[in-house]
Amino acid sequence: MDKGIVKLAPSILSADFTRLGQQVADAERAGADRIHIDVMDGHFVPNLSMGAPIVQSLRRVTRLPLEIHLMISDPDFFLDEFVEAGSDSFLVHWEGNANLHRTVQRIKALGKRAGVVINPATPAAVLEEILPDVEQVLVMTVNPGFGHQHFLPTTLPKIRRVRQMIDQMKSGCDVEVDGGIDADTASLAVAAGANILVAGTAIFGQSEGVTAAMTRLRAAIKPSNELTSTGLARCFERRYLCSLE
Repeated sequence: MDKGIVKLAPSILSADFTRLGQQVADAERAGADRIHIDVMDGHFVPNLSMGAPIVQSLRRVTRLPLEIHLMISDPDFFLDEFVEAGSDSFLVHWEGNANLHRTVQRIKALGKRAGVVINPATPAAVLEEILPDVEQVLVMTVNPGFGHQHFLPTTLPKIRRVRQMIDQMKSGCDVEVDGGIDADTASLAVAAGANILVAGTAIFGQSEGVTAAMTRLRAAIKPSNELTSTGLARCFERRYLCSLE
């Protein structure tokens, strides 16, 4: 995969909020493809984070698509507010949503891109019925709610399974991963089938600055571009797992 296929979505959860506008502008200049915004309500996940006013503020300083990851109990109640603030796409969880299809259809009726998220313990099989209705699947590679977590290598087979399902059922649907993505794990995720990488700490939490961090993460993806067979990808994965022992 080349740069036009593997996209980077910097997550502002790890940004310095005293310089948020500047850091987003730096990410845009460094080649970010979209900005990932984590919205948490303290119920669906044990943490609170930003709301629609942050989206509204960022809409004034960037032309990049604003991707809203709704880690909240009742996403339907807040869609209009986030749309008015300038959101471009929504990611909603399979877990805890009694009527996911209705939520997805509501997002699309608002003219926005819809995606579904599954947590580490949720099997890929739950996507079978909703996959034809979404443009994107986000596989969480950490348990949602907090930044600065370590990538869970046990999620790699699931990323591969999701990619296989998409190739069989819905060509063109994106596979995104979120959690613990850095220079060591980015290649693993891409080799498993992801084409969008969410990264927070690896971009905004580095002393070298946003531009250098983005460049380093892009460079880390290149080895995966050569892993065109499943066998090679799994060989690379085994080397990573051994390094953790």
